[in-house]
Parts: sequence; structure tokens; C-alpha cells
Amino acid sequence: MNRTLARRRGNIVAMTAVLMIVMIAFIALSVDIGYLYTVRNELQRSADAAAIAATWELIDKDGQPHSETADSLASNARTKAAQFASLNKVGNAAPGLASDDVNVGYMANPSDPTAAMVSTPSGKLPNAVYVRVQRTSAQNGQVPLFFARAIGFSQQAETAQATAAFRSGLSGFQMPADGSNLNILPFALDETTWTTLTTSGTDSWSYHKDSKSVTAGGDGIKEVNLFPQGTGSPGNRGTVDIGGSNNSTNDIKRQIVSGVNQSDFDLLTAQGRSLTFNGSGTLTLNGDTGISAATKDDLTSIVGQPRIIPIFRSVSGPGNNAVYTVVKWVGVRVMYVKLTGSANSKSVIVQPCNVVAKGGIYDNGGGSDYVYSPVWLVR
Repeated sequence: MNRTLARRRGNIVAMTAVLMIVMIAFIALSVDIGYLYTVRNELQRSADAAAIAATWELIDKDGQPHSETADSLASNARTKAAQFASLNKVGNAAPGLASDDVNVGYMANPSDPTAAMVSTPSGKLPNAVYVRVQRTSAQNGQVPLFFARAIGFSQQAETAQATAAFRSGLSGFQMPADGSNLNILPFALDETTWTTLTTSGTDSWSYHKDSKSVTAGGDGIKEVNLFPQGTGSPGNRGTVDIGGSNNSTNDIKRQIVSGVNQSDFDLLTAQGRSLTFNGSGTLTLNGDTGISAATKDDLTSIVGQPRIIPIFRSVSGPGNNAVYTVVKWVGVRVMYVKLTGSANSKSVIVQPCNVVAKGGIYDNGGGSDYVYSPVWLVR
């Protein structure tokens, strides 16, 4: 009996030794698996950051309207993608991007995650960027393993990809989900003046992106005066009511500085009006009595800042009874304000400017110039 117990004790010791080896092997493998999951997350973070940053580069939300070609925009986006991919280390190493790791193109409907990204069509600019970040034998080296080497696995290839995009073709507004205001300036400009801006506008002011300041002197971007202007409506110089049917000067002053709020939007819809184009591509807004000297300080406070204004095709009725038929939303920057002195010397100078609009409704069918949605990850 004693010999039997001794043999059993010996078996238990042997089994324990074997099981400990198996347990240690599993623990070792779990370390490698956990490390691989960490690397995969880092790869995805790097790809996401690179795609978003590169797509923002296509808009250049703090800069001037694009004069670049689709090719030059794509080149800038690739440079930005490489920069941001390297800033997000993977496995404690900055990843580089191969030439085929970045694809800049166009998505007709980026709201659909399954939509294809194609080469940018003629006459359009790119609005989407695909980025792939690799840890493979061909790019950046495979991910080294530690304990898995004991069973013949020394490294593992991993890849992550992301696509970011934005939309243009603003057809209207709803209130932003984050509770912020709509960045709309309540002054309308006639369609003819806007359409001929590049040939008939002046160039007397410059916006400086780095300092976010405006100085006298041309910068190659034409400007237009919102005041005075011939709207075709006696007693009205282009101010529109976005809210109540007869906004006060205080309402206009508030909207100049802070934009259109939820209360304004509710008052507008209560009148059966909206800020979205109908099936004919138009919407109507009531007119106000016009830009007054009381708004001078408020307009001056936003010099250099981007805003969105409505472009109207026609207007009927005088003064407060004016009704504007709006056909487009455009992005502008206020450059100079002078509302004292004679009527001929008064001016509110604006120039085209890229604007990112929260709360926008986009259909890519037109309806806006220089207005874009925020960038988001499509997939």
C-alpha cells in the first residue's frame, strides 16, 4: 500500500510539471495575443487620425476658397495623412505610409458607408480620403512576438484602414444636434452680384490665416459690398428675418454675433417657413428694414470670421413686407465695416470663404458655394 501511494505521488508530480508547462505556454501566448490587440487598436487609431486630418486638408476650414486643382489638393492630403499617421505610433514606432496606402477621391453619397469612392470626376473636387496603415513585411515590418517564438511564430502582419469624407451641396439647415447655433448672417446678396463677383468685385483687403486678422491690401480674392445694394425692394437693403416676422434690431445684432438659435428656428417654422430649399430649389425669407448703424459694433466684432449668407434671385414688396426668394447659401468672411457717414460711403465688405456648417442638410445637388459639412469617418 505504501508503494502504491508513493507511485501516485510520483504521478502527481509529473502531471503537475507537465500542466505547469502547458499553463505557462498559455500565459505566454495570452501576452502575445494581448499585445497584438493593442497593436491593432494603435493601427486603427493611426489610420483614423490620418484619414480625418487628410480630409480636413481638402477643405482647409481656416483658409481661403480653393484655387487648387484636384491633383494639388490630393497631394496636400497625402502629405497630411503621412504626418498624422506618424504622430500616432504603432508598437512604439512611427508608421510610414506607402504610396498606395493613401487614396484621395470622391464619394457621391458619403452618408452611405457602403458607397464607393471613385476617382474625382471632372469639374469636381475630392471629398474623401482612404488611408491604410500597415505593419507588414512590405511596410513598417511585421509585429514582433515574444513567447510565441517557442512554437515557431516570431512575427505577425497587421493592417488597419479608414475612410473619411465630407459633403457639399448644402440645401438647407436644421438645428445642430449638439445645441449650437446656425452660423448664418441675416443679410442677403443678389444672385447677379455673387455670380459676377470674380470679374466685377474689388480686392482691397487681405485675410491672414495664421494671425486670423484682416489688413488693407489685396490677397487675390475678390470682395463685394453688402451695403448699400440695390435689392429691388424700396426701403429694404438686404436684411432678412430669420425668426419672427419682424425681427428687432436687437435680434439682428444677436444673430450677427452668435448666429441663429433654436428660438429663431422655431419662430420661423411656426410661420410655415423653413431654411431648406423646396423641390424647385428655392425658399422664401421676409425682409427687414435694412442694415443700420446700430449693428456697426456687432459687425466689426466678427471681422475676419466666417459666416453663411443667403443669395436671392428676386424680391417683392417694400421694407418689412419684402419677400426674398433665396436660391443659394454661400460662405463669406467679413473684411471691413463702415456704417457711418453718407449712404455712398457705408459698406460691409465680404469675400468668399470656406465655411464648415453644423446642422446642414446636404444633397450634393447644388445650392451652395464654399459651404461644407464637418468631416467624419465613413468606415
